Amino acid sequence: MKQLGIRLRTLREGLGISQAKFAEVIGSTQSSINRYENGQATPTVELLRKYADYFDVSMDYIFARCDEPQGKLYQAKPPVENNPELAKFVEMCFDPESPMHDRLKATLIEMVTGKADG
Repeated sequence: MKQLGIRLRTLREGLGISQAKFAEVIGSTQSSINRYENGQATPTVELLRKYADYFDVSMDYIFARCDEPQGKLYQAKPPVENNPELAKFVEMCFDPESPMHDRLKATLIEMVTGKADG
């Protein structure tokens, strides 16, 4: 849990907030924040959620499972290569001769503009 404490301290100090002020913001005490940051106590899941919400980071980041504040799931990509039907659909969407091409184009225009093409 030492890494957790380091991450919590780094987040707080990154915004220049004192332990006392941050404790006030999330409904804790300065001494509890100090124990969490020094690895002497483990915050509850609810308190960790408050950290994540306040600093707008993922729980993966707080638990030092990754170094990107968005977390691992934000980097997930659909498994196109493992799904032949999805791969075929993607190819059809970008083939100008495909009937899916016009449909995709119209859908994208509608999504962007909020208006149907035509």
